[in-house]
Amino acid sequence: MKHSDRKAGNIAVFIFLAVFGIFMIFPIYLAFVMAFKPEQELFVFPPKLYTLNPTLDNFRNMLRDLSNSQLVPFSRYFFNSFFVTISVTVFQCMFSAMAGFVLAKCNFKGKKILNAVIVVSLLYQSNVIYIMQYSLIAEMNMINTYRALIFPLIASPMSLFLMRQSISQVPDEIIEAGKIDGANLFRICWNIVMPNQKPALATVMIFAFQSAWNMQSGSFIYDENLKTLPTVIQQLTASGISKTGISASASVIMLLPPVIIFIFARKSVIKTMAHSGISG
Repeated sequence: MKHSDRKAGNIAVFIFLAVFGIFMIFPIYLAFVMAFKPEQELFVFPPKLYTLNPTLDNFRNMLRDLSNSQLVPFSRYFFNSFFVTISVTVFQCMFSAMAGFVLAKCNFKGKKILNAVIVVSLLYQSNVIYIMQYSLIAEMNMINTYRALIFPLIASPMSLFLMRQSISQVPDEIIEAGKIDGANLFRICWNIVMPNQKPALATVMIFAFQSAWNMQSGSFIYDENLKTLPTVIQQLTASGISKTGISASASVIMLLPPVIIFIFARKSVIKTMAHSGISG
């Protein structure tokens, strides 16, 4: 291949990726613009992709309405979301790591069937099992408790699949060496295997954080003091077009934590996807 043809190909790829990147980032840009637009600019037609007079009024109105709607302070909603998100992230990482290690490096009856079930479960959304999930939570008397929000998200097929695939890359000789040195499976898992699985654990952490942070709690939680931030924001913005600015500012607040975490851990995600075979 000539140097000129290679250069032209690189330019074409760069242009394609640049256009695709702009297309992907445009909704985020639009959300920020709408969040800082004053009320008189929100309903201008044709809509403008920028704001002439940026303001923080939408954020102030959101905090005011959230604090006054049900006499519950905004800090309480934020704490509920933060507590549920951190709990889900920690427990999902622990469960996925230990279960992934067993499925990848331990031999037992039914292992192939379990691995097949995990792969098949990736095809289904949580909505498919919603009724059964609600019935089970009700039978366990967990309705209107934090447990109703945390327990269903601890076991994630995607996180378990990623950890299993990543741990499968660990040579069996390392496991055998640990057994010869007298280490049990628990110690081999956490002291030998997991220190080399930081990219996979970081990826699981991102997925767990995102799913828990954006989770709606209205189906399981009726006590206003236990509701999460996405639930009360949805209730607030359901009032109609008059809440457009508040809805945009709420979207920015909900968007920031997952984006920040992803920015710091993006290299781990790419590496994990490459080893898991998903990117191919």
